[in-house]
Amino acid sequence: MITLILALTAGAVVGLALGGMGGGGSVLAVPALIYLLGFTPAAATTAALLIVIATSLTGLVAHARDGHVRWRTGGLFAVAGIVPAAVAGALSVRIPAGVLTAAFAVLAVVAAMRMIRPRAPARCEAASPVPNTPGPADRTGAGRVVRAGAGLGAVTGFLGVGGGFLAVPALVTVLAVPMTAAVGTSLLVITVNSTAALATRLTTPTSLDWAVIAPFTAAAVLGAWDGKRLATKVSTAALQRIFGAALLAVALFMLVDAVA
Repeated sequence: MITLILALTAGAVVGLALGGMGGGGSVLAVPALIYLLGFTPAAATTAALLIVIATSLTGLVAHARDGHVRWRTGGLFAVAGIVPAAVAGALSVRIPAGVLTAAFAVLAVVAAMRMIRPRAPARCEAASPVPNTPGPADRTGAGRVVRAGAGLGAVTGFLGVGGGFLAVPALVTVLAVPMTAAVGTSLLVITVNSTAALATRLTTPTSLDWAVIAPFTAAAVLGAWDGKRLATKVSTAALQRIFGAALLAVALFMLVDAVA
């Protein structure tokens, strides 16, 4: 019963993060699976991909209904990350658990700092609309999107994170996508990259506790809808600081645990 309650609670928090901010869910899901629910690092990162895919799809539908998804821009970003995500996913299962935990903890610290101190959100929000894809005169911009997408895909595959906390600022700064659209578009990127990473991970036998994953995912999906509604009432910056502070504490704990 306690395990079920923990799974439902953690899933709800992950859903709120993904639905409200377009990212941050998986970096909360992995430590919850490891430290609260007893998963190994390899199993936790694989399970997190399953949870994030289901939750991101839910959030994507909600944002798409409001017209807050740049499909072509997100498609270009996501396609660039498919192969790196698949390759990194295949390699990650061969990495020692301690190394994987330490690498994840470092990434989580970076993610937390990005949430706590976002880069110029007001200016990005006010940016004028841009085309869904860079035009012929903006090949440099297209190259930056491809490089950013490939890097994000590699991170997704290796550490089992959706990478929304990296995708959102990249979409805002590289393509001047308004924050509201960047959040929705990042969910498209997360879904594609996570699916590619999961496809390669499932080729290697991994023991997964579906009795935990199922309620965790269900709570996360419901939380994503609530997160979308919460984002309309609370500023994105405030949500980022709240989740960022919690994530920073978790990340530091994981880092100490990995090196101890």
